[in-house]
Amino acid sequence: MKELSYKKCPECSASNLLWNEDKGEVLCRECGLVLDDKLFDFGQEWREFEADDAQKHRRSGAPLTYTQEDRGLGTTVGNKSDLFKLNKKEQNKFYRLRLWQRRVSTAIEANLRIAIAEIKRISSVLNLPKYVEEEIARIYTLAVQRELVRGHSTEAVVAGVVYAVLRMYDIPKTLNEVSEITGIDKKRLAKNFKYVSRKLNIRTLPIDPLNYISRFASELELDAKTQTKAIDIIQKARKEQIVSGRSPKGLAAGALYIASKINNERKTQAEIAKVADVTEVTVRNTYKELTNNLDFLNKEMEKAKASA
Repeated sequence: MKELSYKKCPECSASNLLWNEDKGEVLCRECGLVLDDKLFDFGQEWREFEADDAQKHRRSGAPLTYTQEDRGLGTTVGNKSDLFKLNKKEQNKFYRLRLWQRRVSTAIEANLRIAIAEIKRISSVLNLPKYVEEEIARIYTLAVQRELVRGHSTEAVVAGVVYAVLRMYDIPKTLNEVSEITGIDKKRLAKNFKYVSRKLNIRTLPIDPLNYISRFASELELDAKTQTKAIDIIQKARKEQIVSGRSPKGLAAGALYIASKINNERKTQAEIAKVADVTEVTVRNTYKELTNNLDFLNKEMEKAKASA
């Protein structure tokens, strides 16, 4: 605790000083001069024994977040949940003040308000973790500050940022899925993804086909042994260097088709292609390439066929 040595106000020489313990300020009651705004701790020290204790004695506010246009530092005129406590005249005043608050906000804040609402919607539909949503909001805020949104629609840039962050965190969501949820055409989405990545120097690697295996296997209701076998096939194909240049989705689909045949699970190329969002031709070509280059697959499939 800092000692207070103030006797009089240096501005008006008044001795009528106010020590505001909540704000940590010392100010003059006569002229309003703030003599000191350093943080003072006038309370006793405390220890935390239960989770509720932290809420009661916490000295700091909520953490900063990019999922709010002002990063959580601004204030809003009331809450809509309190409207039922107001009469008609006060409700009209509430809406009028909220309207003026929006009008006096900057262009960046107005843009972020729309974009962050869209980011939250997309994150909810894709069931993304909170840290991924925060990263999407952070990168979009950076794009707005560098004026990358100028000449592009907000929704299109948001979609490009979303797909870029999904690639950064190696989350297996396809371009078609993001296009369908955002309502942005696939070609336009890919163009915005490249534009944002280039301007903000976002480096992304191709999605690992192993990330698709568990998801596709779950949707196809395949056995755990089939899933493990598909992972084994991809790992061996990687060692033989026959996966380069192949679509990660197509590779996962082909490996699952082979694994399902080895374990006698009847899944057609059409069923697997539909789940993997690829064509049957892709599944068939991947199947042929893997079986032609990995000799052990043909032996295992013949053994499975004989035991069926």
